[in-house]
Amino acid sequence: MRYLYALLLGLAVWGPAFANAEGAGGSYRGIASLYYTLMWGILCYGLYDTFGKTAFYVGAPILAVITYLMLPPG
Repeated sequence: MRYLYALLLGLAVWGPAFANAEGAGGSYRGIASLYYTLMWGILCYGLYDTFGKTAFYVGAPILAVITYLMLPPG
């Protein structure tokens, strides 16, 4: 049981280091993609709620392309 606790403690200590694997000089493309995906979802819901299903089917792909083009260079 001690070995299991030692393994879990080791993973808890070294786990955040794996998140920084990109190292110094990385870009903000990852966090920006999460932010823009959340923003796209909210805009699509508002589009569906305001104008209905047909406008949602037309506008959601357009919004997806626009939010993709807004991403910073990676």
